[in-house]
Amino acid sequence: MYARSWSSPAAEASVGQPSFVTDHGLWDQARTDAADHIEASLDGLDFVRLVFGDPHGLARSKTLTAQAFRTVLRNGMNFSPGPFLFDTGHAVAVDFLGDHGIGVDEITGAGNFVLVPDPLTFHLLPGGDARTAWVIGDEYLRDGTPHPLSSRAVLRRVTDRYLRRGLAPVLGLEVEWYLTRRLDDAPGNTGNGFGLQGTAPRVSALNAGYQFNLDAHYDTLAPLTDPLALHLLALGLPLRSMEHESGPGQVETTFSPMSALDTADAMLLFRTVTKSWCARRGHHASFMSAPLLDAADPSGWHLNQSVTDLTTGTNLFGTEGPGGGLSPHGKAYAEGLLTWARELFLLSVPTVNGYRRLAAEHTLAPTRLGWSPEDRSAMLRVTGHGAAAHIENRIGEPCANPYLAIAAQLFAGLQGLEGSTAPAPPAASASVRDGLVPQHLREALDAFRTGRAARLLGDPLTACLAKLKESELRRFEAWCHTSPPAPGQVTEWEQREYFGAY
Repeated sequence: MYARSWSSPAAEASVGQPSFVTDHGLWDQARTDAADHIEASLDGLDFVRLVFGDPHGLARSKTLTAQAFRTVLRNGMNFSPGPFLFDTGHAVAVDFLGDHGIGVDEITGAGNFVLVPDPLTFHLLPGGDARTAWVIGDEYLRDGTPHPLSSRAVLRRVTDRYLRRGLAPVLGLEVEWYLTRRLDDAPGNTGNGFGLQGTAPRVSALNAGYQFNLDAHYDTLAPLTDPLALHLLALGLPLRSMEHESGPGQVETTFSPMSALDTADAMLLFRTVTKSWCARRGHHASFMSAPLLDAADPSGWHLNQSVTDLTTGTNLFGTEGPGGGLSPHGKAYAEGLLTWARELFLLSVPTVNGYRRLAAEHTLAPTRLGWSPEDRSAMLRVTGHGAAAHIENRIGEPCANPYLAIAAQLFAGLQGLEGSTAPAPPAASASVRDGLVPQHLREALDAFRTGRAARLLGDPLTACLAKLKESELRRFEAWCHTSPPAPGQVTEWEQREYFGAY
């Protein structure tokens, strides 16, 4: 008798290309050293989840056996481009069989790309029956160049521009989200399909809400949020706080400052792990901005940002003395954010639902294009002084693509620092009303299309995002035509589209 050795040509074909990383010089020494350490530890694992963030900011993954990952680590893995082609409701938004107009030949016929693990993002997932790790991958074309539709590649390009100037962005996350209790375990597949989302999870609130930071209200969440916090810390995330916000069961989670790429990676990991961790305990976490829940208060994502001079180690935004405020560099950065705000707004508030939060009736919402030390109706809030001086941009919705949202901020800010804050072209600013931020996804999409977003994203990703958002909008508008909503009312379409996925 003998132990049969099973092999599969098809399985081998799933590997990207032999020596892909080495042949194309994709890793620096730190990543090479980390890969050696990972490889030595794989015998102690069962599975590795290989992940990337799609254009919507959702984590897409394949779960590999540890033995399979041993081959994929340095060779990459073939991945379908489907996540680049589907809108938020899984409708095909990019015609990959015809003239898709994206400018990426590999999209025709839905050709695979190569996903290469980034060894510096390798995390062990605590708990669970199987010993599992998580690692984020970078998307490449088969010739070894970064994929033009890769969100992570966009952020890398922007941070490289800072590095060439001897600068490093520093970012801090403040993320609001909803924690609810599942009422049943129905999967929501009835009526589901391509562009037809089934019913959203049925949930109940965990408390009455509307007692901001009330300790007793946090105590109703603590049986879940306290062990979740320990779980996030075990993952290595620099968690600072869990807080009860205004809405019923609404949580704010904050993190210590990080580098730009670490911040985006942390946001992707935090949202994904939080949803799965809560789901396994009969609860539902959602980063949808304005869920269809009784008495819900919209959730936001505040992105705190400053820039460090790598030569001196000082904060460019800092001023001396107790008066606070921003340095001339900080003011130039803020001017860049405001000048580019409308053209890049889509990257911070990418869903129909996210604009509910920006309506005038929400008095604490950032509805005005401006900056102020304390006025919370302004898009930018300036706080701190000296080494702690920073800008808090309050426009983001919690489900935004972290790579694109952060890249947009850093790109616009750098334009200001470089003195490149020429006014937006007339077509991009024609819909400005009394200095308000865009009030609808259609308004933001029009500004995105007619503006200069391609200077950040490149032509292919700009065209792809426009198609994805247009598809989403058309389906929403068709729903409203047949089921006209009450003014200001969150629709059942939005709840089906976003509450479960985000």
